[in-house]
Amino acid sequence: MERKIVKLGDEALRKVCKPMQKFDLRLWLLLRDMADTMYKAEGVGLAAPQVGILRRVVVIDVGDGLVELVNPVIVSAEGEQGGGEGCLSIPGKRGYVVRPERVTVKAQDRKGKPFEITAEGLFARAVCHELDHLDGRLYIDIMDHEITEESEQNEEEAEN
Repeated sequence: MERKIVKLGDEALRKVCKPMQKFDLRLWLLLRDMADTMYKAEGVGLAAPQVGILRRVVVIDVGDGLVELVNPVIVSAEGEQGGGEGCLSIPGKRGYVVRPERVTVKAQDRKGKPFEITAEGLFARAVCHELDHLDGRLYIDIMDHEITEESEQNEEEAEN
């Protein structure tokens, strides 16, 4: 079932989320609904506060299949990558953000079983972006500058 994505200005986006305690049907339904919502909105990630739930839960799919992270924590980060980012809660806007090139995350699956995953490139960027949501942080808080159609055209012209 698709859920409503909250937009910039909603206080849920600025709250620190609580850890998930119960790994039950309600969590499974939340994960399913978040994935449905993310795919319908054509996003690559979605955090629980973006659907008004203040819990440490995210879903991500950068094209390699759905990844569910419950109570995720970044345990290491390496390198640096800069690039454009958008957010389903801030439609129509993009910003240039510098993120780690590679991150390792400890999390739990939908049954509560701990696991560790290493993400690189776009997947690492999505992980960092979604985990920021769990601490009430948005990409606009850390972006270098906003990306506009005009600035993208200027960059393309400079490269040619």
